[in-house]
Amino acid sequence: MFKDPVCGKRINRGKAHVVIEHEGYRFFLCCPRCQTEFEHNLQLYARPELGQKVKKTPVQLHRY
Repeated sequence: MFKDPVCGKRINRGKAHVVIEHEGYRFFLCCPRCQTEFEHNLQLYARPELGQKVKKTPVQLHRY
């Protein structure tokens, strides 16, 4: 379960209206209204403690 940073509603990853990735964190939003509010007030809502850290996958180089 994830918490929408705008309204505080708890949502499942698959039920999120949208997932926004910003500065290495994912934010799960429940509806278009919360998405608009989030996008217009990033400094208020895009805080690390309100998101999920994105795991970096190492890039594998293939030699031929």
